[in-house]
Amino acid sequence: MPEYYDEGKEKIINLAEKIPQLKFSKGLFGIILVLVIVLYLASGIYTVAPDEQGVVRRFGKVVRITEPGINYHFPVPIETVNKPKVKQVKRLELGFITIYPGPPARYRFIPEESLMLTGDEQIVDCQIIVQYQIKDAKDFLFNVRDLETPRGALKDATEVALRRVVGQRPIDDVLIEEKLQVEIDVREVLQRIMDSYSSGLRIIEVKLQTVRPPEEVAAAFNDVVSAKEDKERYIKEADGYREDIIPKARGNAERIIREAEAYKEERVKHAQGDANKFLAILEEYQKAREVTRKRLYLEAMEEVLPRVKKFIIDADVGGGVLQLLPLEKVTGLMEEGGQEVE
Repeated sequence: MPEYYDEGKEKIINLAEKIPQLKFSKGLFGIILVLVIVLYLASGIYTVAPDEQGVVRRFGKVVRITEPGINYHFPVPIETVNKPKVKQVKRLELGFITIYPGPPARYRFIPEESLMLTGDEQIVDCQIIVQYQIKDAKDFLFNVRDLETPRGALKDATEVALRRVVGQRPIDDVLIEEKLQVEIDVREVLQRIMDSYSSGLRIIEVKLQTVRPPEEVAAAFNDVVSAKEDKERYIKEADGYREDIIPKARGNAERIIREAEAYKEERVKHAQGDANKFLAILEEYQKAREVTRKRLYLEAMEEVLPRVKKFIIDADVGGGVLQLLPLEKVTGLMEEGGQEVE
């Protein structure tokens, strides 16, 4: 309040020096006083940007939260306003510092932050990036101090969460097999820690920037990693071969089964036909046994001697005399067939 009074007094003196003839009356002084009061009250007008929230305090106590747009609060010292950027995604680095974003980017590593023990008592070098956002402006302003400093609350909590998660896993999981799960677990642990502080922060993402063994044993670890990568590659190749060969084998099996079923149907139908044929012959045989026997004999001769000309002679004709007329035609036919006439 005194600074506003002094500022108004100085303006009045300057005005009096510029206009010596001016005589101060009670009316003029009242106008100037009203003008000063209006300017003082107008100083309470403020604007909240789209990515901000306004936190209004009256004599230090939070009385309301204002949204983006033009707002008003009682001038200082009655009320003050803080405008944290609640929609801005911020970034915290642990184990390294970005000196120049690039390209090419340049970093400075901080071993005292990044070196830690795994669950199997191996040393691993982990650098991590945390992306976070303000979810409660009031808690963010008044419950956590020194958030942005190198040893602030968020950085300390991040280091605690990372060391806790890494310390529960073997080095192979951290380096190769479960890096994604490590990131998820660190984010969950860090969020619980910050919620216990009522920090008003939301942890959006945790990203392992670099995970590597110490330089002294890096070569040996790289050999192990290469061997495991080869193992994974061989397994994938074997799985691919299996996926290729099994459908083919199943297709061949189905084809063989269908062919066997078709062959079975064919043989069954053929056998049924033979059985029906035999039964029909048996029925005819029972009706005329001699005729059927001779017919079967002649059919058998047709099948056995298909290319030989055959003659049927009734021996009972002519009283036992074999009659072949005309004889020369029969002889010629038998000679053409390569047979001798008896």
